[in-house]
Formats: sequence, C-alpha cells, structure tokens
Amino acid sequence: MTTPVRSSIKLVRGLSLVAAISIVIGNVIGTGVFLKTRVMTCNVDTPGMVLAVWVAAGLLSLAGALTYAELSAMMPRAGGEYVFLREAYGPRWGFLYGWMQIFIAKTGSQASIAVAFAIFLNDFTGGAVGGTLWTQNLLGRQFSLTTLQVIALGAIAVVTLVNCAAVAVSGYVATLLTGVKIALVLGVGIGAFVLTNNGGWNHFALANQGGTCEGVSDAARIGLAGFGAAMLGALWGYDGWNNLPLVAGEVKNPQRNIPLALIGGTIVIIALYVFINLAYFYVLTPTEVASVAKSSSVAAEVAGRFTSPFDGRLLGSVAVSLIAAALMASSFGTLHTSILTGARVPYAMSRDRLFFQNLARLSPRTHVPVGALIVQGVWAGILALSGSFDTLTDYVIFGSWIFYGLTTASVFVFRRRMPDAERPYRAWGYPVVPALFLLVTAWLLINTLLTTPTQALTGLGLIALGLPVYWYWSRHNRANFADIDEIDES
Repeated sequence: MTTPVRSSIKLVRGLSLVAAISIVIGNVIGTGVFLKTRVMTCNVDTPGMVLAVWVAAGLLSLAGALTYAELSAMMPRAGGEYVFLREAYGPRWGFLYGWMQIFIAKTGSQASIAVAFAIFLNDFTGGAVGGTLWTQNLLGRQFSLTTLQVIALGAIAVVTLVNCAAVAVSGYVATLLTGVKIALVLGVGIGAFVLTNNGGWNHFALANQGGTCEGVSDAARIGLAGFGAAMLGALWGYDGWNNLPLVAGEVKNPQRNIPLALIGGTIVIIALYVFINLAYFYVLTPTEVASVAKSSSVAAEVAGRFTSPFDGRLLGSVAVSLIAAALMASSFGTLHTSILTGARVPYAMSRDRLFFQNLARLSPRTHVPVGALIVQGVWAGILALSGSFDTLTDYVIFGSWIFYGLTTASVFVFRRRMPDAERPYRAWGYPVVPALFLLVTAWLLINTLLTTPTQALTGLGLIALGLPVYWYWSRHNRANFADIDEIDES
C-alpha cells in the first residue's frame, strides 16, 4: 500500500458513535426531504409510488453503506473514498476523485448550501435581508454583490472557523444541529397528523390528475422515464451517506463505530423520509402536491394548513416561518458536516505528496488540518460569489456516480487481492448487495448519458482536466516534498 507521510502531530480520534451517526444524518438531511416530493409526484403520479421510490432509493443507499462500512473498518483513515480508490486502482484514480471533490463537487455543494441558507434566512425575515450592495460593469459583463452572497460568505467563514477547533467540538456541534433537524422533521410530520382538520388516508388511493407540475418536463413523467427521474430525485435526497469515511481517521473505535454509524444512520434517515412523506400525503392530495409552486415546498404547504389546537384558527404565517426556520437549520447543519468532512480529502492528498505541502500539516493545538479547511472555505466562497456552483455540481453528478461505483467495486478487488486482511466488519449480503448497488449505478449512468449527454460528457471532461495536474504533482513535485515529516494515519 501507499506509504503515508508522518509527524509527531497526529489526528485525534475524538468523534464518538453519536457524533458519527450525527454526521451521517446531518450530511444527508438537507433540503431534499422538504422539496423533492412535488417533482417526484409529477414523475410517478401516486403516493404509493412516491413512497416506493423513497424506500427503493433508501435501500440502495443502505446497500452502499453496507459496502462502505467494510472498507472503512478495514482502512479507517482520513480521506475515505480517496484512500479506497488509491489502494484499489492506484494514485491516479484517487487524485481524480480528490480533484473533483476539492474544486467542484464538495466546494460547489458548500457554496450552494450556503446560498440556500441565505435565501431561507431572507424568507424567514420576510425579505428584510435581500438586496444588491454593489454593481459594476467589467469587460462587458455585469457583476454584482448581493446581501445574500455576503451572508453565504459569512456562513462559510463561521462554519470553517468552528471546524478549526478540536474535532470533538465539531462532533458536538454536528450532534446538536442534527438533533434540531430531526426534531423539525418530526415536528412537521406530527403536526400534519394532529394539527390539520382536513387530512385523510383516502388521499393514498388517489393519483395526480391535472397538477401543474411547474418546471417538470413531460418526458420525465410516467413510465420508466418517470420512475428513473423520481429515483434520481430521491437519491439526491439521500446523497451524503458516504461522507463519514472521510473523517474515519478521527472516529473513536472506528472498526465498530463506523459500520454502526453508516448503517444505523441510513436506516434512521429512511424511516424519517417515509414518515414525513406519509404526513405530506395525509394532508394534501397528489394533485395538490403536484401543483405546489416551484418557489415553495410541500412542507410549507402542509404547515400552512396547521390549525391551533385551542381555537382551530389557521396558524398560517407562524407555520410558514417554522418551515423557513427548518430549512435554515437544515442547510446550516449540512454545511457544517460538509465542511468538516470535505477538508480531509485535500489533507489526505497532501500527505501522499499530490497536493500543496502545507495542507498536510495539522494544527499543534487542535490536531485538525486547518490549512485544508481554510483553502476549502476560500474556494467555496469564490464559487458562492461567482454563482457558478449549481452548474458545476450539475455537471459532476455523472462523475460522482462513477466514483461511487468504483469505490463499491473495490470491495471485490480487496477481497481478491487481500483475502487475509483484517476485516472487523464484512459487508452483509456480499457479493449480492454490492453487486446490486453496481447494477443500479450502471443503470443510472447509462440513463444519464442517454437523457443528458452534454451534461454527462461535460462532467467527465471537468474530471479529466485533473489528469495534467496529477502528472505535474506526481512527476515534478514529489522531490520538493521529500522533506515532509511523516504523519501518522492512525
């Protein structure tokens, strides 16, 4: 295996099992659970099919989690998928994964989440923090700085600063924010059953008939195309279950706690998603769900029908404010766990002498990769200002699933190449479960390539741009890193 670089300063295993579970749940539950049901109803028409898609996507994510649990328990090191890909296929594949994460996927996602937080804050304050601060015409293009962008930058800066503290502190913050998320999801769900007067289980026997389906293509409605589109939406809602291995080098008793956190956290998420979707359709008919405005959310429409248990009055604006607060808390929590886990990728690459040397160094006080955190935060801030994050992240979804597939396939590589290696946890259902995940991944990749070839090929091109950078670091800079102290990965 690749020899890591070492020093007397080591990562601290300060993340407990509860913190690890919180990172899994906090990374996954973002805005998808509040926003995606509308589009999915347009895709497949009936509540039963929407619920079936949420369950199917959840089970697929669980299949991936079962496989990642074996890999993480076998190699509990900082970097997660980067480490698995490097050891299975060589440093080039590990670097390309890291390149995509650092410059596009992870930082682009952080920029998007931070801007979403600012938008939800603006909604919560009734539009009080919107507005443009500065506008300038440069080289024939109009550039502007908005209050929302400044708030997004502030959110990135604050969360980055929090994560510069000891990893145990980051774990406590993740636990707190994830607890708030779970409480809000349960609050909306329970409120739907006890604070509404016109709900009914008969809604589950109905189908979408004439819903407006704003922004949903006719080609993505009904049949296999509709099911595929709904699956992609649900998988986006589950995205992030794979992030815990990135901080595997900082989890206490990783051989036990990482598998428990990955599997347990994913099961909790599936249960929460099914519960809140049952609540949605209990209150709204499928046609009403499909007719929710694109600028709103199903959760907001449901909360808008909450009534006071004392006098029966509609809670209206109070409920809408609750949803805005829920979306704010959810996005802020996701931003926290994304910044916490994402910084470990450039850190791991730098240890392998494939990135800037200073990013491989840990803070002597907090034992976290402060340099990697700062670089990640700066780039995410630049993307937030540029407004290009949504386009970039859309382009790399295809590439992300390639790496999911390669990582899952690595369990077969390691079983064959290292049959006697210590495996504290073995993937349940091997080889069927990882093979099933690979088959669905292949279907998603083929479907994406056929339906959105430009987006898929552009994503591959962006990832391929990392090849000349890899050749530069591997051939010309290794000599410059010869004096780096080795850093313990334990």
